[in-house]
Amino acid sequence: MAESNQQNTQGLNAKLKDYMQLTKFTLTFTVVFTCVICYLLAPKIVTYDFKMILLLLVAGLLVTGAANAINQAYEKNSDAVMKRTANRPVASGRMSQQEAYTFAFIAGTIGVLMMWYFFNLSSALVSAFSLFVYSFIYTPLKTKNSIAVLVGAFPGAFPCLIGWVAGQDDFSIIGWVLFAIQFIWQFPHFWAIAWVAHNDYTKAGFKLLPSDKGPTKYTAMQTIMYSVLMIPIGVLPYYFGLTGIISLWILLVSNIALVIQSIRLYKEMDAKAARRVMFSSYIYLPIVYLALLADKIPATTH
Repeated sequence: MAESNQQNTQGLNAKLKDYMQLTKFTLTFTVVFTCVICYLLAPKIVTYDFKMILLLLVAGLLVTGAANAINQAYEKNSDAVMKRTANRPVASGRMSQQEAYTFAFIAGTIGVLMMWYFFNLSSALVSAFSLFVYSFIYTPLKTKNSIAVLVGAFPGAFPCLIGWVAGQDDFSIIGWVLFAIQFIWQFPHFWAIAWVAHNDYTKAGFKLLPSDKGPTKYTAMQTIMYSVLMIPIGVLPYYFGLTGIISLWILLVSNIALVIQSIRLYKEMDAKAARRVMFSSYIYLPIVYLALLADKIPATTH
């Protein structure tokens, strides 16, 4: 009896681990983190209601997790040939495509309905649109053309807009500024990842770098250009009166640091330099969004 219970517990733990892999939980949590921060940045949110924050977190995890589940189910064969993804539950055969799609449908539906019921229709519609673009346009486009990175940047940045709309209930300019910060950030971030994983991506037939020839000077120059573009965009939250001078300086320093790493990539042209860009971009978002939140100007001054 004890042995049977132990086996059941191990089986349940293994299944839970598979679902965490299916939803890319760590990445999903990072995405939803920016959604919650942008919600709290909305001027209408003057006090922190932890119940609403938790509901937004859960809804965001469900919608984003559903998108990742569809992505893995669709890319079963591609994931199986790449070392970094071969052990994913669908690619490895531990989970069927049907199970992944069923989970995605249920999770996505519940997440969108939660956004509608607890927040507003606008945030629910953007959530549903983001899920659709990521799952049914970006995912199949990855093997067709490198424009997939541009397409994928939209659902990648929509969580910022979703959070803003959930809190402010409008599509005002600052919501789009927050969207723009994360939209542009994705290009140096994702190209650095694609540079490091170029051999794996090539095996799977993914075309994700701006140059057809792979990691080239052109790719590195594009990374610099988008990193530089982040500097003026980073000034906009201060310009529109959302935050103060402290966050302005933190954003400027963070953006300049990313530019420097992108320039080093252009000079050194190797995976080590690409990893520096990648890790710099990873720490960029929490630093920037927490700085914006900490320096938020009270709604009474708007």
